[in-house]
Amino acid sequence: MNNYSNKIAITTGDPNGIGAEITIKALNKLGLASDEVVIVSNKKILDYYGQLENSYEVIEIPYEGNIKAGEVTSEGGEFSYQSLKKVCEIKPRAIVTAPVAKNAMHMAGRIFNGQTEVLNKFLAHDGQHAEMLFVADEFRVLLLTRHCALKEINLSKNLIYDKVLDLKKIFEDKFNIKNPKFALCGINPHAGEDGILGVEERDIMQPAVDMLRKSNVDITNPLPSDTLFVGAAKAYCSGKKPPYDCYIAAYHDQGLIPIKTVAGDKTVNMTIGLDIIRTSPGHGTAFDIAGKNIADEGGMISAIKAVL
Repeated sequence: MNNYSNKIAITTGDPNGIGAEITIKALNKLGLASDEVVIVSNKKILDYYGQLENSYEVIEIPYEGNIKAGEVTSEGGEFSYQSLKKVCEIKPRAIVTAPVAKNAMHMAGRIFNGQTEVLNKFLAHDGQHAEMLFVADEFRVLLLTRHCALKEINLSKNLIYDKVLDLKKIFEDKFNIKNPKFALCGINPHAGEDGILGVEERDIMQPAVDMLRKSNVDITNPLPSDTLFVGAAKAYCSGKKPPYDCYIAAYHDQGLIPIKTVAGDKTVNMTIGLDIIRTSPGHGTAFDIAGKNIADEGGMISAIKAVL
């Protein structure tokens, strides 16, 4: 097997979505050298959605079916899964993934809640856990829980402690931010109002905060997320550094609505906690515009730039 340890590996996601189109457009606009990038895809899919201007190596993933732009198919789901598996096997310097469709992967019998979980399956070792960090310049949001129904959210003192302690290490080691400042979002309205509107802040989050501070982590008490994100959004929109290095959200939409609202295509989904950093655009497969050559490559450009 070739050595890809110095290359960025890019997967093109679901073959019936906009992944291949935005990959081609982004690479053509960035003009990266051919020895910087390897694409994990299929030539038939790439040719269908456009033309690369540079001669990048393509690691072929078999795809015998027809391309059905805009449709959810089991063949598309299997291709997405096999692309992720292969990109983990080649161990590149960094991974950039175009969007996949979870329902297509489920149709193919690949039962994962997202690409993060697939990467965790193939890359995690020695107790590692993949985490979702969303980044727009210096506005950063970590999710304590990922792709699960609201009724299934299950926070614990140890979960918060372990994830935030790992986050501090990653910020210090990979982002070179010493003693990062973290803001913890409460899960209930008004952060529970001392147990009147919910007890998670009082009984779970605050004890975790107390433990973290004993481990020299700079973190707030659980605070109302609406107020926290107002400060972050105002700073970001003014071109200033937000008050905290990372905002820690209790669940998916709590963290993603504010950062995507103000940062749009600049928001990059970054998988941390594994040996290899992975980035992805903050949007999905956009089946409604697939194959029309109108997809905006801005998110893919941001995802690639994040690992250059």
